[in-house]
Parts: sequence; structure tokens; C-alpha cells
Amino acid sequence: MHPILYSGIVVLYVLLMLAIGWWCMRRSKSVGDFYLGGRALGPWMSAFAYGTTYFSAVLFIGYAGKLGWGFGIHTMWIVIGNTLVGTFLAWKILAARTRDMTVRLNALTMPEFLSARYGGKTLRVVAALVVFVFLVPYSASVLMGLSYMFEMTLRIPYEAALVFLALLTAVYLVMGGYFAVAVSDFFRGIIEFGGVMLMVWLLAHRPETGGFVEAARRLLNGGPEMAPALAGTARLGQGIFSVNAPGWLLLACLVLITSFGPWALPQMVQKFYSIRRNADINRAVLIASVFALFMSFGAYFSGALAHLFYDNKLPAALLSGNGTPLWDKIMPHFITTSSLPAALVLVIVLMVFSASMSSLSSLVLVSSSSIAIDFCGAFGSRHDNPRATLLLLRVLCVVFVAASLFIALKQPAVIVNLMVMSWGALAGVFLAPYLYGLFWKRATRAGALAGMAGGLAATFTLFPAWGGVGAPLAGAVTMLLPLVIVPVVSLLTPPPPPEQIARAFGEKQADPPPKSPGSTASP
Repeated sequence: MHPILYSGIVVLYVLLMLAIGWWCMRRSKSVGDFYLGGRALGPWMSAFAYGTTYFSAVLFIGYAGKLGWGFGIHTMWIVIGNTLVGTFLAWKILAARTRDMTVRLNALTMPEFLSARYGGKTLRVVAALVVFVFLVPYSASVLMGLSYMFEMTLRIPYEAALVFLALLTAVYLVMGGYFAVAVSDFFRGIIEFGGVMLMVWLLAHRPETGGFVEAARRLLNGGPEMAPALAGTARLGQGIFSVNAPGWLLLACLVLITSFGPWALPQMVQKFYSIRRNADINRAVLIASVFALFMSFGAYFSGALAHLFYDNKLPAALLSGNGTPLWDKIMPHFITTSSLPAALVLVIVLMVFSASMSSLSSLVLVSSSSIAIDFCGAFGSRHDNPRATLLLLRVLCVVFVAASLFIALKQPAVIVNLMVMSWGALAGVFLAPYLYGLFWKRATRAGALAGMAGGLAATFTLFPAWGGVGAPLAGAVTMLLPLVIVPVVSLLTPPPPPEQIARAFGEKQADPPPKSPGSTASP
């Protein structure tokens, strides 16, 4: 199939997405409609929106390539973690409680929720700035991964693909908001599900891999050459930050940050806010978990298969001038040189395209809301001028896409590191205040602020110290440290006001004690 025909089919797919955005624009008349779809999404749309946001081009290009090559079949631990912890337990534990509490607090976003739960503008402003700053590199990593795939399959230059994707995201999202994202996610999810199954099956049945069962056996029995990252120990940092990190520890940190970290990522939690009713959650749990299992397995197992396809030695096309592997190009090269039928390569391209557009749309929407709803809302209610807030949301979507495009054009070395840094920072700042705010009435504003400060301090200290190889360890420590800080500081500070707790947890406040007989009212 000629690249021009490839491009034509992709254009038709793009026009369909734009048509959905145009149709949904009529329903996005308020800030709540634009950001949460009016809290009216059913289980299928909510589950697919969660899954397609979770698994983007970073998974299929960056993670599958670098981690599949580095850890081989042992990436199945990440699959288990993403399915059981990142999806099943996230929905079972967080979804209903998050939806109920955000409705009671009239909160649309993570910063707005934290401000309403703990009180005070400082939390909201800090949280809004963190969302905006750290979602930019995450969005850039998604753009980069998809552009590498377009470059190698459609023969579209990297820079041209970036600009095209950025413009598409901006136009599509400005028109329809979250409702457009959710509707198209349903269709994109079907393409992703079918595409990833075709991809892993066909790659496993190449002559070099020997069939699914034989490939799994060879990967399991291949020894260190099939999992070189597990074979040694990395020396990270210098001075007081110097540590020895064995391969199994780095793998465990990757499982932790990619499975437990999404519990507090604003773009993931948003899906709990928008579901129509709690009765839909049980069905959404099952749908989302099955989707997560197949998507994560297909990506990581395909990445591990690259060992068999390349006979444990990367070709010159996947090495830089100094011999360093070009991790982000392993999977596009694997797919385009494995003699797959042209039509199926197109399905895989559309699958990665679908996953990336969903993630990118959610990231842009959440980041723009951090300024339009949260930062500006801290100094004036979004209810005062909802039309102005809605217009600002749309304008900021364009600004955020432009910032992400700027980073992606600089082509940072490895998109996996961008992803881990963003996830680690966001989870480090939000996980502890969010979880304790949902379940522990004694959590205080001082504790939440201290936890956020600890997460930011760890981010700016550990990521520079431990660098690329140690990014998973830095992310895990950044995420776990505030889980200790928040309860310690909360217990050392006065409890929150009873009326604040009653509002958040839906409790009726106790009536004041009756006056004693004969008492008189004070003047």
C-alpha cells in the first residue's frame, strides 16, 4: 500500500473525528459541559475514556520499545500492575467516592477539589500551576511518539507530523470539549482494541519469533540477553544521592509508578467526575479492566518480541552515531520492517493514532482548565462569568498545544523519561492529598500543603540527581514520600472545621446543645 493511500485513509479518519467535534460543540454550552460532558457519561464511554487516556503512543512507542528491550518478558509485571492496580482497584476504590464528593463540593477539577476539601486559595493556585507545568512535557512525549510512527510508516517528516497533530488536537478539542473526546474515545477504543490484538498476534507469528507459544517460551528461557536491564546494577547520582539500583528495583519502581501513579493523575481522575451515576461504575470497572489487560499486554509483549526479531542485537538503523540505542524508534522500525500486510500496518498506525489523540485531548483539556478554572477561579468564581471562562478554556487549549509542540520540536532524548518525570511529579504532588482527602477526615490543609511541597522538592532534587536510568526510582520516591508527610503534619496541626468535613463527607452537623432552663439570651 502506497504511503499516499495511507495518508488518505488517515485524513478520512481525521475528518470523522472533526465531524464528531463539530456535532458535540452544540452540547458544550457551559463550563461543566465542556470539561466534564455534563456529568452524563455512561459506563462504556467512561471506561473507554479512562483506558484510551491511560494507554497512548508513549506506551506503544516509548515504553514498548525501551522497556520491552530492557526487561523482556518481565514487563508482564507492569501489565499485571496496570490492570489490577491502575484500573480495577482505581475504579473500585476511588470512582464512587470521588464522584459523590466532587458533586457535594461542586468541584470540576483536582485543584478545585483540593481547595474545597481543605479550604484556602493557596492549595488551588499551587495545584493549578503544577498541573499546567508538568502536563506540558507529558503532552510533548505523546506528540513525539506519534510523530515517530508517522515518520516511519507514512513517510511524513517528523516536524510536519508534529505540526499536523498539534493543529488537529487544537481544532478538534476547541470545538467539542470533553464530550467530543468521550464520544470519539468510544470509536477509537474499538480501533485500539482490535489493532493491538492484530499487532501482537502477527508479530508473534513472524518466522523470527516462531509463533505465540514458542516466542513466550524463548523469552522466558532466554537468560540475561533477553532482559539486559535486570542483569546488572546501575550507579545513580553522586554524594548523598548516590545509590546502587539493581535492575529488579527499577522494574518494581516502573510497576509502582505506572500502576499506582494514575490514581492521582488529574486527567485520569477526571473520568470519575464525569460518570453519570454510581450504578454505572460496576460495569465500567469490568470494561476498563479488560481493555487495560489487552492493551498493556499487547504493547509490552510486542516490545519483548523485538529481541527475537533482531536476534538480541539492534541493527545500525536503530543506533545513534555513538552506538546508543534509539529507543523511541525500535517499535516503528519493528512494525514497518516485519513484512506485515500493508492494510494491517495501517490498522496499527490508526490504533496508535487513536490512543494518542485520546491521551493528548485529555491532557490539553485538563491543563487548560488548571488556568481557566483553577488559577483564575482562585481570584473570582467561574460562576460569575461562565461564558468568559468557557472562552478562556478554548483559548488556553491552543496555548497548551503550542507549548507542547515547542518541546517536542526540540526532540528530548527519550520520551519514556519525559513520561516518568511527569507522572512522578503529578503523583507526588496529588496522590497523598487526594487519597487522604477522600478517606481521612483528620487530614488538614497544612498536611496537604506539606505533602505537595515534599513532592515538589523530591521532583526537583531526585530527577536531576538520578537522571534517565534512575527516573523510575526518582518517580517512586517522589510519589511515596508525601504519603508519610501528610498524616504526620495533619496530626501535629489543628483538625479541620467540622462544617468543612460535614460538607465534604455529606454528614449532618450536630445541633447545638439546648439551653438550660431559666437561661436568658445574651444581648
